[in-house]
Amino acid sequence: MVRKSGAVRRSQKQISALKHLSLLDRDSPEPPVIQINPDESPGCTDQVYLHAAAIFQSSHLEKPAAHRLISYGKRSEVSIPDAQDEASQRAAYQLAFNTLKYQQLLEDILIDSCFCLSQPMPDSSMSLVVVLLTDLLDRKFLPRRQSTNQKAVKAVREVEACLLRFKTKLVASLARCRIKHELLTLDRILPENIRHRQERETHLLLYTWINTLLCSVEEVSEVLHTSGFVCVESVGQLEGRTFCKDPHCLDLLVFPNSVKRELSDTRLLSDYRLVIQDKSCCLGPCALRPLLAAGGDVLMAGCFSAQTIAHVSAVAASVSAHTLTEGHTANTHSQMVFVCLGDGQQSHTEELQKTLSKLGCKNVQLLSASLESLEVCDVRLLKLAVLFLMPACSLSAVSNPVDYIMQEKRDPRLLLDLSQASVSPEKLQTLAAQQRKELQHAMHFPQVRAVLYSTCSVYSEENEEVLQTVLSHTQEDPTTAPPYSLSCPALLQDCSTEDEESEEMKSRFFTLEPSDHNNGCFLALLTRQLKACWEEFLWGFWPSVFALID
Repeated sequence: MVRKSGAVRRSQKQISALKHLSLLDRDSPEPPVIQINPDESPGCTDQVYLHAAAIFQSSHLEKPAAHRLISYGKRSEVSIPDAQDEASQRAAYQLAFNTLKYQQLLEDILIDSCFCLSQPMPDSSMSLVVVLLTDLLDRKFLPRRQSTNQKAVKAVREVEACLLRFKTKLVASLARCRIKHELLTLDRILPENIRHRQERETHLLLYTWINTLLCSVEEVSEVLHTSGFVCVESVGQLEGRTFCKDPHCLDLLVFPNSVKRELSDTRLLSDYRLVIQDKSCCLGPCALRPLLAAGGDVLMAGCFSAQTIAHVSAVAASVSAHTLTEGHTANTHSQMVFVCLGDGQQSHTEELQKTLSKLGCKNVQLLSASLESLEVCDVRLLKLAVLFLMPACSLSAVSNPVDYIMQEKRDPRLLLDLSQASVSPEKLQTLAAQQRKELQHAMHFPQVRAVLYSTCSVYSEENEEVLQTVLSHTQEDPTTAPPYSLSCPALLQDCSTEDEESEEMKSRFFTLEPSDHNNGCFLALLTRQLKACWEEFLWGFWPSVFALID
């Protein structure tokens, strides 16, 4: 009995030492975000663990076979399940992301403790092992309180039981790793730029755009003032129930992140009169406003959410209404927003259409084609004037990857790149090649007078270099005549640079740097004058299409 009690005391002492070894330990006092309901009990549901394991298995860092001591099975055999609700999805994404960040450390612990030798598991179960180990370390191996209305998953319970039986050796291995790397906290094992990004994430502000499809700016302002919110001059004055107008976008309101619950109580969010969205996603739609003032439709292509489509829809509808109000009879055409969806599933298209209907969009047409497969002479695009391109990018300017990927409906496999210190040169080359290809095709639509290019990347390979390469190629291409040139987006004319040598080139781009207030964004505007040769060009290349114009 004495020996048993001593073993128990030693085990409890080791487990209590994990107070400073949590995988989610940060300088910020924020509670761990992977817990669904930390007030009731630590841990997640079995379904969340399965979801997180699937994300990890599909996106983990795969080592060369000669250096691979732990295998996670084939990525091609993994299908990421749908989440039960937003809270469960967030928990799964966050757990998977933390597991990706600490993958090397977790593998070291499993190998050093001899877990893989004494508790052999099939490769397909190892993703579940590391995901559960991440959660167990974070909750100091405390037991989960099992809810009666939660469906138990046998595979999860079995793996968790194995890890709990092995907890003493796992804790000892973790302590050895801490001593080896001289870690005060485990996040010190992460690269400095990852830790800096985590710190920025805790300070990000809450951005919302006013949905003028359903209400007016004055109506939203009145509701906010009635609910006790006070309008201040700048983001530096945001504290408590306050908000301010964004300096770049007229329809964008900024709040402290701490007032999200109070903002929800106003019903502005549930009624879709205010839409929460990252500022990096709002700059593009706002930059379209002066481009659409001259008339014509807009085509969207790339990666974006229903919220971005709705924002563009609201901008186009507002411009059309203003044109009619001002009495410009030359352009009475209701401006349409065409959206390239690619070869997506019918269920996704239907879900997107339902969301757009809730947001009040009546001028949007979804096209079941990618930009590259879309013919430049498509009769639906005869009045096309502006093309908005948001290609797939590294998202390296994003500080809150989990929230961003969830909000913008991006591929969760992007979490791997965002969990690393940098994007590999090979990955950057692949992304840049596709970006150049899409931009080149966008510039072949003869009726388009402006192309707006937007990324959330800090790498010049995806930004300036893409623009410069494509422009140099199209200068000699007769199918893009008249040629495009770079222009600074009209609402961002105050962009400046301290580098005198590159001032002329940089003034043609707009870069919003990642900061404690916002994620980063890159915008470039390509324009050309069509007045002199528009009709001649159409008659030369589009005789059959021109005959269809009324």
